Amino acid sequence: MISGAVAVWKALPTAQRRMIAALLAAVALANIAQPYPDLAPLQHGPTILLLVAAPWLLRRWPLSTRAMAGIALFLALHTLGARYIYSYVPYDDWARALIGHDLSSLLGWTRNGYDRLVHFGFGALLTLPLAEGLRRHAGMSARTALTVAFAFIGLGSALYEIFEWLLTVIAAGETADYYNGQQGDVWDAQKDMAIAQLGSALAVTIALVARRRAPYS
Repeated sequence: MISGAVAVWKALPTAQRRMIAALLAAVALANIAQPYPDLAPLQHGPTILLLVAAPWLLRRWPLSTRAMAGIALFLALHTLGARYIYSYVPYDDWARALIGHDLSSLLGWTRNGYDRLVHFGFGALLTLPLAEGLRRHAGMSARTALTVAFAFIGLGSALYEIFEWLLTVIAAGETADYYNGQQGDVWDAQKDMAIAQLGSALAVTIALVARRRAPYS
């Protein structure tokens, strides 16, 4: 079994192996002196499972290294947000250390906006890998694959918001609120879905413009 796992791992392109290893290291680093240990399993558990399964998934449904890079960047953004359960990513502290001013004051933000960035990244970074997978493994044309990938982003966003709602119903109130990261915004779910769809629309637009100059691959 171990030799089989090693063979599957070695069969991956070197760049993809490095991405998976780097992400596993990032998850490990994100859990050093974890500030929210009660919520860490919920935040990081799915990422770990996906990364462990990734060699077998990529063997069954191969993707280009470019597509894998989009997925890896999204997971890296998520891993950083997950360390601080999204609502408490200290980007204002980091900005003050770098430029002497916090971003919230400069941009007029009244809430922690890191979760919005990751929802945007969900659409912007995963649409093209989804489209590539649909073209490679479902035999779709490039335009059809982009359309279906755009729809999948909307579906994925909606299912995730439903999951958060179910967590709110099942989990303790305070814990659920920390995990959901609504920060008092009653329209948080709708805004998250909208910005993910905006990111996906941007990715589709870029792909279509690129196709006018050269075939999309």
